Amino acid sequence: MTGKNLVIDKEKCIHCGLCINDCITFALEFDGNKNPEFAEGGEDRCIKCQHCLAICPTGALSILEKNPENSDRVLPQYNADELLNLIKSRRSFRHFKSENVSPETIEKLKNMLNWVPTGCNNHGLHFSFIEDINVMNDFRDYTNKKLVKILQKSPVKGLAGKFSRYKDALINGNDVVFRNAPHMVVVSAPLSAPCVNVDPIIALSYFELYAQSMGISTLWCGFAQACLQIFPELCRELKIPDGYKASYVMMFGPADVKYARTTQPEPFEISVTEKFSPQKMSLIDKLKRYFWNSAR
Repeated sequence: MTGKNLVIDKEKCIHCGLCINDCITFALEFDGNKNPEFAEGGEDRCIKCQHCLAICPTGALSILEKNPENSDRVLPQYNADELLNLIKSRRSFRHFKSENVSPETIEKLKNMLNWVPTGCNNHGLHFSFIEDINVMNDFRDYTNKKLVKILQKSPVKGLAGKFSRYKDALINGNDVVFRNAPHMVVVSAPLSAPCVNVDPIIALSYFELYAQSMGISTLWCGFAQACLQIFPELCRELKIPDGYKASYVMMFGPADVKYARTTQPEPFEISVTEKFSPQKMSLIDKLKRYFWNSAR
């Protein structure tokens, strides 16, 4: 046993080296008896991804006090056509039933989030849930009233931005922001995270597909995200930690509509590099590319 609790069951280890070859930081090596151990400096390089635990065919390796018998076995295959249909049929719903999702289902959704990928295995995301429709209604009413005040005051109505087109609807009590959804999840990332802007979107993409596979509808809610930027007290109520960026919002709940078929989107533009032959770029072209790659 070492500092990060790397334990090898020598009765099970077949000395195949898969754990060593799959380690992305080259943290492992064989000892004199061909048993895996940390290489010099390997313990410090370890990013706690647990790839070594996952790849071991005999379950001989434990690390970070994680034992292989507590992991699920990987299924031999998945139905690709059913998975593709789920991707094609996912929608952003804007009509929800006024009822709570069962606590058991919400717990499944929350537990799934532990497996979403993050850059450099940072695993530092924070998720803020509203699990009760009564709390959501209080959150909704407070936010919508604040928006209406901004829209009605000429000196600050410019702050409302994208909400201006829905001014009349908001004033008339229509919930164009949260779409009457009973639940909300906000994902936040520490500003120190290597992929602070990407990790939250990946997490919500996983959340959405898993939710819709269980019959729970979702909505990518840019309006709600804008509200978190305009009204910082909302972040406090959601218990978002200091030093974290409130990255995006997803509404969810039982749908009040049902879609019968997939849409027929126009195809994205796809390019294929058939031969790599880099050409010299002018300074202007380089600067333009630098700008495009770093913009927003």
